[in-house]
Amino acid sequence: MALLKNISASPLTDTELLDSIRQEGSQEAVAELFLRYSDLVYGTCLKFLEDQELAKDAVMDIYQELLTKLKAHEVENFKGWLYVLTRNHCLMKLRKNKQMPVRSLDTAVVQSEDFLHLEKVLEKEAQLSQLNKCIEQLHDEQKRSVQLFYLENKCYNEIVEITGLEWNRVRSLIQNGRRNLKICMEKDG
Repeated sequence: MALLKNISASPLTDTELLDSIRQEGSQEAVAELFLRYSDLVYGTCLKFLEDQELAKDAVMDIYQELLTKLKAHEVENFKGWLYVLTRNHCLMKLRKNKQMPVRSLDTAVVQSEDFLHLEKVLEKEAQLSQLNKCIEQLHDEQKRSVQLFYLENKCYNEIVEITGLEWNRVRSLIQNGRRNLKICMEKDG
């Protein structure tokens, strides 16, 4: 439901109308700009206030605000600025009437990013320390093959050349080593 008809009587752009308001204080230019976006204002008010009558009242309040605020503010993008003004007006109205929805805050979200980052770093360090302990528990051939493959990024063929083992043996050592590391990591937490 449109509160006001969006009939643009002026061929001027938003920027030209804003200049007219700044230079001459033209109330006609304010009215023209407001009429262009009145559906946006009403829709935004309805979305936030969830009541048609409250939304209609808010639209009229916002028009009154425009008469003074457009003279005081340097507006580049009128449509975006008007949306923010409308949203803020509705939020203030909800706060004033204490109808703002109350949400519990998740402490993980509220914590400082620095603390979260530090916590992750410490957790990774503990995991790496545990992984090194588990690698040390592997028998020598398995440990050497796993280190070459995962830590030194060597392929099976390069490991065969370095160790002198058969290709299938290298593959078996790496697969069994990975399984043993997984078991060790899970066992120790």
